[in-house]
Amino acid sequence: MSHNALIVGASGIIGRALSEHLLAQGWTVHGLSRGRAATVPGSTPVIADLTDAASVAAAAAQLDITHVFFTAWSRQATEKENIRVNGAMVGNVLEPLGRASRLRHAALVTGLKHYLGPFEAYAAGAVPDTPFRETQGRQPVDNFYYAQEDRLFEAADRYGFGWSVHRPHTIIGSAVGNAMNMGQTLAVYATLCRRTGQPFVFPGSAAQWNGLTDMTDARLLARHLEWASTHEQGRNEDFNVVNGDVFRWRTLWGQVAGYFGVEPAPFDGNMRPLEGRMREAADEWTRIAAEHGLREPHIDRIASWWHTDADLGRPMEVVADMTKSRKAGFLDYQSTPDAFFDLFERLKAERLIPA
Repeated sequence: MSHNALIVGASGIIGRALSEHLLAQGWTVHGLSRGRAATVPGSTPVIADLTDAASVAAAAAQLDITHVFFTAWSRQATEKENIRVNGAMVGNVLEPLGRASRLRHAALVTGLKHYLGPFEAYAAGAVPDTPFRETQGRQPVDNFYYAQEDRLFEAADRYGFGWSVHRPHTIIGSAVGNAMNMGQTLAVYATLCRRTGQPFVFPGSAAQWNGLTDMTDARLLARHLEWASTHEQGRNEDFNVVNGDVFRWRTLWGQVAGYFGVEPAPFDGNMRPLEGRMREAADEWTRIAAEHGLREPHIDRIASWWHTDADLGRPMEVVADMTKSRKAGFLDYQSTPDAFFDLFERLKAERLIPA
């Protein structure tokens, strides 16, 4: 049985990893994006404006899709706007594909803000106890993830295709121009510290420094997406998806520093966000890029200070449970330190950081 995938957000951190994985498994892959960045070689680019239903419908009419993977979102000024825009984007994709009647499965990637709440009310309410489990359900707050899910469920009921929802933690992977990319951000930060001789200062909270946490490798998420979309155990289910190990930043921070040959600063319990400290880093990065022949001289295309600050600044433990996936048959695992070091090697090979 042939598998023809449409990956929405194909040039992003998840979309790139998923494209590479599905192509390696023999899938036909179409990558839908705004056309601002190239899709993975071997995939067919599809350019459309996700906020324009007619634009998406026109693009979808040319395709013969069996599986759609929704990995994109559009950040708005308020959560009310996030709900309106991002919910509509899911509907704009699923309606024409559902009407075409060949669609077998739609997978939606959201995240652990399902449990933590949206950025504007981040962890402001009563956060469920950790580890987060799928049975804990929704929080009583506005959240665009819930709007996206509702549009998914409505379209699946209307047109009869299967669905899955995937909730990763912070994702480790490579994508230029991605707004939520801690791995690349830390690589850029460490490179700047090595260049200037400044110590490698942990920007986050004491809770994150000392507590247990986990993360999600984009490659493992790609395998999880394929598994859920092709196995009955994954049909019409929501899943957490993390690497399967836990770690403390007070240990991993020194390992990352050692990889880049920089000095990790002792943590004194005070938060020192990167966004404020990196305001003057753009010019320095431009010089580094010129000296080393790097592909991307614009620091804001490869580093997302605000997002890394948000993740590392959390005031509570954040750990997700994988029991539901394990019991359903997904037994994959990824070492988080290895995920970081694999990413750093890839960034060097792709000339995004100095070798």
